Amino acid sequence: MNEQTERNPRRREREHEGEFTAASESLIEKVVSINRVAKVVKGGRNFSFNAVVVVGDGRGRAGFGMGKANEVVDAITKATQQAKRALKRYPLVGTTLPHATFGKFGAGRVFLRPASPGTGVIAGGSVRLIMECLGVRDVLTKVMGTNNPHNVVKGVFSALDSMNDARMVAERRGISLREVFTI
Repeated sequence: MNEQTERNPRRREREHEGEFTAASESLIEKVVSINRVAKVVKGGRNFSFNAVVVVGDGRGRAGFGMGKANEVVDAITKATQQAKRALKRYPLVGTTLPHATFGKFGAGRVFLRPASPGTGVIAGGSVRLIMECLGVRDVLTKVMGTNNPHNVVKGVFSALDSMNDARMVAERRGISLREVFTI
């Protein structure tokens, strides 16, 4: 590291960021929310930050992570690392979901429904980011109860966890894929 890079922390972050993304297998990283939290102490207020990040490959794998730190960059880094460890494969049918599903976490309830090609992603803030990272191009969604990003993200992933495709159903029942559609 040269002398100029040491004096300029932003340049150092950009260099590390380039190395970080090159090492990962072209993952899409989206910051869903950043929240500043204040702890009141004798000498005043101590501020810290928490971040929610979603990571995906755009081909059916996604995960989310949450990080807390005294600096925004550190919180995002921690959340990104946790999200990469939590990557999981979800079934897709073309550019949409295999079937309608419902997810719940806390007061947040999320409804995900497949859509015909060309519909686009009809979703609000955090759900839209998750669908982009997952690689879903056509979906209809509705968030009910709360719009708290923490609960909405966990609700979406609980809905995705409950999703099955025909291959998974055939495997669970111990029959062939063809028999699933004839019964």
